[in-house]
Amino acid sequence: MDEDTVSIIVTVLNGEKWVDNCFRSILQQCTAVHMQKKQQQQQKTQQQHQQSKQMHREQHKHVDHELLLLSTEQAAAEKVERECVFQIEVCVFDDCSTDGTAEILTFWQRKFHRHRIRMHIVRNESEKPKGVGYGRNRAIEIASGTYLCFQDIDDEMLPTRIQMQYALACCNKDALIGCKFVRTPANSTCRFTRWANDLDDSKLALQIYTSNGPTVIMPTWLCHRKVYDRITGGFSEHGHGTPEDLIFFYAHLDGGGRVLRVNECLLLYRYHPAATTFSIVAETIWQLRMQHLLAHVLFREPWSNGFTIWNAGKCGRKFFRDLPQAFKCNVRAFCDVDEKKINKTYNHYDEKMHRFTYSVPIIHFTQARPPLLICMKLDITNGDFEANLNSLNLIEGRDYVLFT
Repeated sequence: MDEDTVSIIVTVLNGEKWVDNCFRSILQQCTAVHMQKKQQQQQKTQQQHQQSKQMHREQHKHVDHELLLLSTEQAAAEKVERECVFQIEVCVFDDCSTDGTAEILTFWQRKFHRHRIRMHIVRNESEKPKGVGYGRNRAIEIASGTYLCFQDIDDEMLPTRIQMQYALACCNKDALIGCKFVRTPANSTCRFTRWANDLDDSKLALQIYTSNGPTVIMPTWLCHRKVYDRITGGFSEHGHGTPEDLIFFYAHLDGGGRVLRVNECLLLYRYHPAATTFSIVAETIWQLRMQHLLAHVLFREPWSNGFTIWNAGKCGRKFFRDLPQAFKCNVRAFCDVDEKKINKTYNHYDEKMHRFTYSVPIIHFTQARPPLLICMKLDITNGDFEANLNSLNLIEGRDYVLFT
């Protein structure tokens, strides 16, 4: 593997309308690196000039001491330069495209070659697409870089994306490195964008059970190859409709991996009806989140000794219905703010047994004691829910978990 190479992993299916903008943004990364090298050389020259002046001013000091100081500072400057400079290669999986994608990819392969950038193309020669997970695995197989940068064909890198994420990844080889993003069109998915960009760094490994998916979105991921190699089988290859990014994200966390983010917007994240995310059914993601929550939260103390579900409405009741029988008995109560529900009882009817099997009291949220499983969507009550939650002075991850 090439230690200083970042392999950009791209999958594409009928993406002729996106390829030019996407690859043009990749080419811009090289410009950013050249500018960085130029700035570093200027800084190095200035530093050497200052060191020379300092040596003349302090000639009365021991020469060996001066040389030691100079060599130490030069070594530090050279280390920074080595860590900030990298090469890129582009590894593309064309998943059986039937439009003009193949011809455009070949055009860009020649263009990248003129800029001394390797571009590898793997094509699915069958008549049926294999899916994003399969494509990513095949692209990674031909990649030579020690670092992997994931890029969706319909998105665009902003000029310093790789430079900034690479610098963080070099010091955190066990972490998925994300970044903030600019959503386009600007008025699309406003709540999701606010959540993803404003989420505090301390919650990147906590708010992992929301319907929004991974706390750092897949198109912003960059990581050391070790992160990928630790996941048996890499990305799920179950094909269309599979949330392979969330499956990988959970496996990464389960293996002790960390999640970090560059807190600057480094990606233009495009929203459009043909995006792959729309092929995934919400119920599939719900069940995946539920299974992970059962195994990694509800199965353990203090949750196994009993918990309260915040929200006696539709979402909270669905959560209760989908709990396995062994976990239903651990639900102490529902809590809510709706006076029409408080001090009443939720009676669960078992469709298979054809009878009511559980009666769960509904209490005011101020009467609930942790741990709490919160089934309330964020940012939809003009801050009322968030204010109520904050009034309890609870600690997320210990006293409550969001399942929204």
